Amino acid sequence: MNKPQRPLSPHLQVYKFQFTMMMSIMHRITGLFLSLGLVIFVYWLYRLATDQNIANQMIGFFQTGLGMTLLYAWIFAFAYHLCNGIRHLFWDVGKGYSIPAVYRSGYMVLLAAVLLTAVVYFLSR
Repeated sequence: MNKPQRPLSPHLQVYKFQFTMMMSIMHRITGLFLSLGLVIFVYWLYRLATDQNIANQMIGFFQTGLGMTLLYAWIFAFAYHLCNGIRHLFWDVGKGYSIPAVYRSGYMVLLAAVLLTAVVYFLSR
């Protein structure tokens, strides 16, 4: 018996990536990245209480180029997740559901996250 060849829905070859979809995926990725950062932070606090040499080595790592990049990536992730969470709170009360408002608020979230990260960067110098 022949089975009809039916396409998967939605199929990745015909599905068009949308800005709103990417914002949702970014929200989930930044949440996971923040969770990883929390684990590292708690480990640092544990080492600070038990073995200051290892805690100081971790501080030394975060003063390197790679470490600073990770720190500012975590700051951006926090800013993005915070701003997008505020955007979702507006949706929870029924505001901003029109397509132009969704796109406008999405661009505002990206701009606010970049600006907040830049503010933290320049204030830390």
